Amino acid sequence: MSAFTIEIIPCLTDNYAYLVSGEGLVAVIDPSEAAPVEAALKGRRLTHILNTHHHWDHSGGNRALKDRHGAEVVGPEKDRTRIPAIDTGVDESGWRLGPHALAVLEVPGHTRGAVAYMFGDAVFTGDTLFAMGCGRLFEGTPQMMVESLAKFAALPDDTAVYCGHEYTVTNARFAMTLEPNNRALRERLAKVHAMRGHGMPTMPSTIGEEKATNPFLRTDSAEIRATLGLETASAVEVFAAIRARKDRF
Repeated sequence: MSAFTIEIIPCLTDNYAYLVSGEGLVAVIDPSEAAPVEAALKGRRLTHILNTHHHWDHSGGNRALKDRHGAEVVGPEKDRTRIPAIDTGVDESGWRLGPHALAVLEVPGHTRGAVAYMFGDAVFTGDTLFAMGCGRLFEGTPQMMVESLAKFAALPDDTAVYCGHEYTVTNARFAMTLEPNNRALRERLAKVHAMRGHGMPTMPSTIGEEKATNPFLRTDSAEIRATLGLETASAVEVFAAIRARKDRF
């Protein structure tokens, strides 16, 4: 059982920020804008602002929230110069906040300094790992992203996955073009269609679900390899081909 309470905060058109509360902690992860976060706080004082990467749609609310609450801004040390109002840089040596010892994963690929945060049995993946997808390679290489995604795949299957955008239906539709005979994928597509039809967020998923349905974690799938004509290719070559197709989808 997690020691943290997690609230989903829709922002902009398809972004998610997350409010994480625990003993001595009220933190927001990836606030693209301040107003929805203030509404979710309901008068509570924000103690920390965590960014997974520097993009404005994950850090645009930093300054306003810091100015209002005096919150500590935390982000990837390797990208310190691009995180607005940053106070504390983190890396895989981890981070301690009062009674909470938090794991940090360095997951470059989407950006060169991207990180993910582990709060108990939940991982906040930003734009590196999406539900049935992964981020575009704006600053990294296929090799870097494959290595980053492997860090997520190594987590326990019941780890809850909270990502940065509501891209799930489109990602599932794309995954079906690669692996239409994947029963778990077909069932998940139907599930997320129903959820979105009722205005529900598709977060969180789990690492187990992602390993069963996310093509970017399934580069060893015989069906995906056959679809791509890459039966004997390396995992990195298969990943690169999937990413290139998704970029055009």
